[in-house]
Amino acid sequence: MRVLVTGGAGYIGSVVVEQLLCRGYEVVVVDNLKEGHREAVLPEAAFYERDFGDRGLLDRIFEEHRIDAVRHFAADAQVADSMVDPSKYFLTNVSKGLVLLEAMRACGCDRMIFSSTAATFGEPKYTPIDENHPQEPINAYGESKLMFERMLDWYRKAYGLKFMSFRYFNAAGASERLGEDHRPETHLIPIVLQVALGKREYVEVYGTDYPTKDGTPIRDYIHVLDLGRAHILGLEKLDRFPDGKYNLGNGEGFSVLEVIRTAEEVTGRKIPYREAQRRPGDPAVLVASSRKAARELGWEPEFPELKEIIRSAWEWHRRHPQGYGP
Repeated sequence: MRVLVTGGAGYIGSVVVEQLLCRGYEVVVVDNLKEGHREAVLPEAAFYERDFGDRGLLDRIFEEHRIDAVRHFAADAQVADSMVDPSKYFLTNVSKGLVLLEAMRACGCDRMIFSSTAATFGEPKYTPIDENHPQEPINAYGESKLMFERMLDWYRKAYGLKFMSFRYFNAAGASERLGEDHRPETHLIPIVLQVALGKREYVEVYGTDYPTKDGTPIRDYIHVLDLGRAHILGLEKLDRFPDGKYNLGNGEGFSVLEVIRTAEEVTGRKIPYREAQRRPGDPAVLVASSRKAARELGWEPEFPELKEIIRSAWEWHRRHPQGYGP
């Protein structure tokens, strides 16, 4: 099977490309490298350094490579920035997504796995969050992803598109070859490991007065390899569940201080932190229920332990202290 992966030079996309190649899929990657890294695209994949919203490019790729399915990761994905500049998020995540859907329709490609987000849910009404939880996003990023999910519903009804939407919680960890290198880095585990490497002085802990066991927010961390395996299973079961929407998480939450202490244990290094004010809109607890994915896709995390997730990330960061480059 021939698969187009948009955003395949990014963190999760590159790991999914790696897993697809290992299973014998032919892979074509489109990424403008605004956030991704050329070094993260394995040489076995065909690569186009272009924007996925380029209709002419898409038409050529679908024709020349005879694409059977699309994995759509490409997006603008900074929550805070989306509140300041929402137009960018609706342009990239909605308008360009429509260009992709129309290119697929024009060439008869009717299979997509969409990389969505837990941000579509907004403030949790209850936890763990299942697929029946109300979707009421509180930022433009989450709104843009929800809009695209709804577009997929309409393309299913009108044109027979088969799709799955995977709503990630907190992806973390690394494969042996590929890891997490955002610029700027905003994710907790790589920030903690940057402190362990001496690249930062301390970790800022935003809020220590939450109604949790140690006063810091609790989040659900899921190994990126487990997310990749969900994508493989999703493509295999797309005919059986052609409009599936799934929350992907560990099902267990870990506080910010638990992450720091576990990282200290893994690295053998002291990781200083400083208390800071809460960030607006940060809920106390965000934990997923992935029972639907287990029931329908046969998916469960193979790497649920926080220590194992952090250890894989630490090994990658230690081998790549500058990430994918200076």
